[in-house]
Amino acid sequence: MPLRLLLILGALSAFGPLAIDFYLPSFPTLARVFATDVEHVQLSLAAYFIGLALGQLVYGPLADRFGRRKPLLAGVLLFSLASLACALAPSLEWLIVARFVQALGGCAGMVVNRAVVRDLCDPIASAKVFSQLMLIMGLAPILAPLAGGALLGWLGWQSIFACLFAFGVLSWLGVALWLPETLAADSPNAPLRGALGEYRRLLGDWPFLGHALTGGLAVAGMFAYIAGSPFVFIELYGVPAEHYGWLFGSNALGFILVAQLNAWLVARHGPGYWLRRTVWFYLACGLLLLAIATARPAHLWPLLIPLFGCIACLGILLPNASACAMAGQGTHAGSASALLGSLQFGIAAGAAALVAALHDGSAWPMALVICACAALAVLCSRLTRWAERRSGHPGW
Repeated sequence: MPLRLLLILGALSAFGPLAIDFYLPSFPTLARVFATDVEHVQLSLAAYFIGLALGQLVYGPLADRFGRRKPLLAGVLLFSLASLACALAPSLEWLIVARFVQALGGCAGMVVNRAVVRDLCDPIASAKVFSQLMLIMGLAPILAPLAGGALLGWLGWQSIFACLFAFGVLSWLGVALWLPETLAADSPNAPLRGALGEYRRLLGDWPFLGHALTGGLAVAGMFAYIAGSPFVFIELYGVPAEHYGWLFGSNALGFILVAQLNAWLVARHGPGYWLRRTVWFYLACGLLLLAIATARPAHLWPLLIPLFGCIACLGILLPNASACAMAGQGTHAGSASALLGSLQFGIAAGAAALVAALHDGSAWPMALVICACAALAVLCSRLTRWAERRSGHPGW
């Protein structure tokens, strides 16, 4: 795949993590500014997840009907305008609504991103490309909290959303100038009225659904960490807000390195092989994290070791689950990508909300939700493999 196209797809895939991670260091500040607590500020994160989950269901059929470019350009423009609205928010309620709309726009890039890769690549090549995109989008969790913490101290929390507005505008220009239409000209245009029927078909396709749920539970564990880590790092263990990004970024670095290793691994055994094995490592790290959090250590470092393992192994789980789910979807790749993303972020929204609901002044709620997600991911992976064997599915 040409480097310029890969960079554009990487920017599109970064909409989600960048819009999430950039403002994490500002949670305590936003709580003070809007005279509330961190748990209520976390609702703006849950609203973003809900917007990602719902919006993708709309963009999928649009991308199959009208091509990849037009829905994408409309979505990126909406993201940019909503980012500006976030910067001007006079209240937490305004911010929550603006974040929801921001997600409705930003999710276009995530849907079209996966559909474009499916248009151009076979399952093994798709897993490699998704792993390469992890390198680009993985920079967002490293750089965004660092930049967000710096901007917070220099220019205030509004500057964070002003930068997201600028990023959206630049991405819109990149798509308009350099992203070609990848939906084949002779592909049948899927009628919009058939969207619900296509979603019903996909929900009855257990290899697709099982891989989507496995990846979705992995994403949910990651966003439980994203929702809980500002309190755990900054409030509970006293890490300065401007240093939060260094800890957050170290985990993201592990994610990037493992994703690049995955590009080499899938050429030897295929994405399904590594997906089924890595979920067990994810569970082991989750159990260790829960045990340490239950002991309520006086220092942060014991929690950081299993957290690093949980986040790093997502570099294998996420690209391989996406590649396995998207394999064989053909001209309906837009709808499949939409449902895949909707399931992932719907589960993630629930996980983020659960971390907030269980808040007890310790790291235990975050650890419990991560561990539960890992256990359910193992269960889904095992059921998917069982279903593949019964149906004679190749299993990729």
